[in-house]
Amino acid sequence: MSHPAASRLHAMRASLDALRTGQGNIASLCSTWRAQEEVMTALPPRYRQVAEDLLGRLEAGSLFTEESCSFSQKDLTDSLSTWLDKAQQTLESAT
Repeated sequence: MSHPAASRLHAMRASLDALRTGQGNIASLCSTWRAQEEVMTALPPRYRQVAEDLLGRLEAGSLFTEESCSFSQKDLTDSLSTWLDKAQQTLESAT
């Protein structure tokens, strides 16, 4: 049985998948992630810090063209995917 907050990871993963497939946008992804207070509270504080850092870089990168920005959207979305995997493992082991 997993932690109740683990079910909220689905919305986070769905917003990430939508961005990757061109069905979503960065603003929507960031809004969805930041709304998951139950998840952030259930995880160690470092998870919130890392997620916020990645989201901030994703937002900053969206203000520039890919060529003029030092943040790769693909690298950042890959990092968010890894974050989700680790968060799920952490929540599952907490029960």
